[in-house]
Formats: sequence, structure tokens, C-alpha cells
Amino acid sequence: MSAFTTVIFDMFNTIAQDGTEHWRETFVEIIEQQKLETTPEALRQAWDNGADNFRKQRNTRGAPFISYLDGWADAFAVAFSELDLDGDPLAASQISINNLATRPLFPDAPEALSIIGSDYRLAVVSNADDAYLEPVVARIPARFEFVISSEGAKCYKPDRRLFETAVGRLGVEPSQCVYVGDKQFEDVSGARGAGMAAVWINRSRAPLNPDLPMPDGEIQDLLGLPAVLERIG
Repeated sequence: MSAFTTVIFDMFNTIAQDGTEHWRETFVEIIEQQKLETTPEALRQAWDNGADNFRKQRNTRGAPFISYLDGWADAFAVAFSELDLDGDPLAASQISINNLATRPLFPDAPEALSIIGSDYRLAVVSNADDAYLEPVVARIPARFEFVISSEGAKCYKPDRRLFETAVGRLGVEPSQCVYVGDKQFEDVSGARGAGMAAVWINRSRAPLNPDLPMPDGEIQDLLGLPAVLERIG
């Protein structure tokens, strides 16, 4: 019997899909709506250049909090400037937010959450804006006792404050919790830094980064989680 009482999940690319094919559809929509003379691939590359600045900023301790809506709007402003396009950065960011709210669940997620939820308390801690996290959570056939976004906590994983907020609201000790996420930096190192066990869901079979904290367990889909919880618990 596992000593854990609570399993806390990341959302995107853990429970809900958020692959490159979904983002390509978003960039196609932005180009069509704003009548931009570019390709989805070119816009994505230029947007990534701007989004890198946002990623660095949100992982800098002491930096002011910026939501995804505003951070991605800044990234689109960089992209439109780089490509010499007369686009609307905030409208492009809003399309991205709207589309994220419709992301489908991974096929394994409903069954796995049903199995796990019969033995453990469930919660969600996600780097996300509420505007797109909440609609996805509402479509999941599982009972989460607590859901918090980076927007709600005003900080981003791997900042331990996000994990500590969840632990405090759930009334449990970190040692009673397992965090499950798809990123070794944000999810594994963040959870381990907050005193939780961490399971890395590695759907793409990517190699571990030896310079980052190691997960307590690794799975390729959520149906593999119950056995890992028993083993590491």
C-alpha cells in the first residue's frame, strides 16, 4: 500500500494534449484572421524567439508576474516586428488562449484518473492562465479537490510557492504528495524542491537531463502511474 495520499497533476501535455500540431492550427487561424503575409512555420519561429524572453522572465526570481496572455502578446509583438507584419499582438495572444481552452484530453487520461482517484486525492497545479485552464478542467471526468494556476498563485513552476500553496490548501504534508508532470525542469525540479516526490510523464521518450533533479519514477502514459505510485510509496 502506498504511503502517499495525494497525487497532484500538471495539465498540458500531461492530461491534456498541447502538441505542435495544435499550435500550428492556432498560427494558421491567426494568419487567416489578421490577413498576414507569412506562413505558420515562419510565424511560429519568430514567435518562439519572442517567447524565449517571456520564458526567461517568468523563471527569474523577483521578476514581476506576467500572465500568459500578456507574455504571449509581447512575443507576438516581437514576431510581427521581425517579420515586418502589421498584426495585432493582443488579438493573436487571445486566439492562442481561446484555442488552449479546447485542447483534447489524452486517450489514457479519463481511465487513469478514475483508477487513481479511487485510491488518492487528486489536485492540479499548472503553469497556465485561468481562462484556458478552467475550461479544460471542467471537461475532465474526475474530482479534483484543488486546482491552481500560475495566474492564481502569481508565480510559475518551478517556484516552490506554487506547490506550497497547493499543499497548504489541501492540508497535507509535502511528503504525502506525488507530483506528475511532463517537464523535468518545471515539474520534477519544482516538486522535488518543495519536498514532494515527482513522477515524470515522458510521452515522447526524451532523454533525462543529468544536470537537473531526477524523477522518482518515469511513465510513458498515465495508465502506468498506479504501479509507480505503489513502488515509490
